[in-house]
Amino acid sequence: MLDHYRTQLTRIPFGVVALASLLVLFMPASGVPSAPPGTDKVVHFALFAALAATGRIAGFPLVKLLPALVGYAAASEVLQGLLPIGRSCELADGLVDVAGAVAGCAVVALVRKVSGASSR
Repeated sequence: MLDHYRTQLTRIPFGVVALASLLVLFMPASGVPSAPPGTDKVVHFALFAALAATGRIAGFPLVKLLPALVGYAAASEVLQGLLPIGRSCELADGLVDVAGAVAGCAVVALVRKVSGASSR
């Protein structure tokens, strides 16, 4: 019975990061703070790494999580270009998103391997 609640609690960080990603990815351009060139790529990488890591910790299978994040990366970039929020669709951002997702999954797999935890 406690395992059920433990599983549910591990999903909270993923939900928080998913909501944060919606805010970051779909904020109108007027609300995006100015930053040095390349900062947006770091944000994209970190955001998708966090989505992947918290998703794996939440128990989402890699074979479902990674394709879902790749799809989310592509859809978010297309929507940024189509929605009237003053943002643009950038292939480089999508590629950095995917790299972040792969890195997040890899870090969790490495930590689990080193600690001897299951990889589900």
